[in-house]
Amino acid sequence: MSTDHPAAPPVPAPPVREGREPVDVLVVGGGAAGLSAATVLARSRRDVVVLDTGAPRNAPADGVHAFLGHDGLAPHDLLERGRAELRSYDGRVVAAEAVAASRGADRVLVRAADGRTWAARHLVVATGAVDVLPDVPGLREHWGRGVVHCPYCHGWEVRDTRVVVLATGPAALHQAGLFGQLTDRLTVLAHDPSAVDEAARRRLRALGVRTVDGPALRVLGEDGVLTGVETATGTVPAEAVVVASFVEPRSALLADLGVRTADLETGGTVIARHVEADPTGRTSVPRVWVAGNVAGPMSQVVTAAAAGTRVGAVVNAELVLEDQEARLAG
Repeated sequence: MSTDHPAAPPVPAPPVREGREPVDVLVVGGGAAGLSAATVLARSRRDVVVLDTGAPRNAPADGVHAFLGHDGLAPHDLLERGRAELRSYDGRVVAAEAVAASRGADRVLVRAADGRTWAARHLVVATGAVDVLPDVPGLREHWGRGVVHCPYCHGWEVRDTRVVVLATGPAALHQAGLFGQLTDRLTVLAHDPSAVDEAARRRLRALGVRTVDGPALRVLGEDGVLTGVETATGTVPAEAVVVASFVEPRSALLADLGVRTADLETGGTVIARHVEADPTGRTSVPRVWVAGNVAGPMSQVVTAAAAGTRVGAVVNAELVLEDQEARLAG
């Protein structure tokens, strides 16, 4: 279930002036989704530019998983391959941070932090998401390695080890079930007591899962290796901590353009925020599209890449129709 956030009125874009580079499509975000969208467009001989800050969501991870043919590939290496493929079709990647955007009748104007501007017929926002973690010292420092959230991204790597599920909300029992498939050395730590009520404790006991009262005071580690979780009554040894992050879309451009966002709920609890879009990536704002985690907070790399491919194809089809109409009108 989701809760709508109405779109703000769009800010009209001024006419394109000299110094503003006109392109068919500007893609903001050079992760798996953005590069996939741009490559599809470049292969269709569209003038496409990708603006990227070089800080993907999965940068802390050792490798990409559940992506057929790319298992274990470092995130940086995957993106390097993607950039090379895009350049081979004359697509361009520009190291820049997009900080502002406005929209006119037939262009979207985007300004970078260094002052460069682009006037695009269509804009694809693929800036990904930000994982907001509970305020427990040590969680952020081990995020993506010893501290994980997804069994399909990291589960195999922590199999048969001591794993602590940090229960902060309703996702904890779900995570305990998934990671319990991978190790029988599982502990659920009730950081938020309401997340592990007596019915949940009975269920966990029946499954052979140990529960410990919290809250967690800090995540411990030595030389970058996670060793346990400190509580008021002692330390719970662990090689991995599982926690549910709150996921938020990352892009200042979305608010500028008045794109609609929504809260994603499960069991009456808001677990993420995302941009509303139809299955093709079309947002509530004309000429503005989204792909990847900015629209699908729970998407894995392979899913984000597939979404980018789909968006690129649909945007190209839109451009084809626009070009045909312009020729017929002329």
